[in-house]
Amino acid sequence: MKPFTVHRGRVAPLDRVNVDTDQIIPKQFLKRIEKTGFGQFLFYDWRFGVDGKKNPDFVLHEPRYEGATVLVAGKNFGCGSSREHAVWALADFGFRAVISSSFADIFANNSTKNGFLAVLLTDDEVATVMKRAQDIDNYEVTVDLEKCEVRDNQGFFAKFPIDEFVRHCLLNGLDDIGLTLQHDAEIAEYEKHHPAPAALRV
Repeated sequence: MKPFTVHRGRVAPLDRVNVDTDQIIPKQFLKRIEKTGFGQFLFYDWRFGVDGKKNPDFVLHEPRYEGATVLVAGKNFGCGSSREHAVWALADFGFRAVISSSFADIFANNSTKNGFLAVLLTDDEVATVMKRAQDIDNYEVTVDLEKCEVRDNQGFFAKFPIDEFVRHCLLNGLDDIGLTLQHDAEIAEYEKHHPAPAALRV
């Protein structure tokens, strides 16, 4: 898993509340078995019409947000079903973090396990970032997980809370498998002294 330490990137404003996972990645695109390739379907029903043509009014189709790597959105982001594909789609599209004033618990947990940062700010702080992203061309923020803060070059600064274990995993790029492999030597030593029953040996 790619570590997340300090990231600076262009901000795309999604000024909507209660963005659910079925909008982030609609159900008809969940047939893939890989974690990659979902970015092209991100927010599909908002980005494209029923005829498959681009919706020019959707924020991610505005040229000034091309290449954005930080998304700022309204409260209760990632609600709905527990599909991990929502995080995969955001990451595959190019986002490294999403800023909101509240997240669905399962979405936040899925983010952690995929090296994607869900940044929790207050309503007023989110509103400030949202407005600046809408008003300032090529608006960027720095998301600093080492210091647990978000800042820009316009004078904005905000601290964000995060569980210390979650922070440790993200800083070091550790998913569940990575955490287990940290104890590889101990596991090998245990297995050396506790061989598998004969019935389980290949």
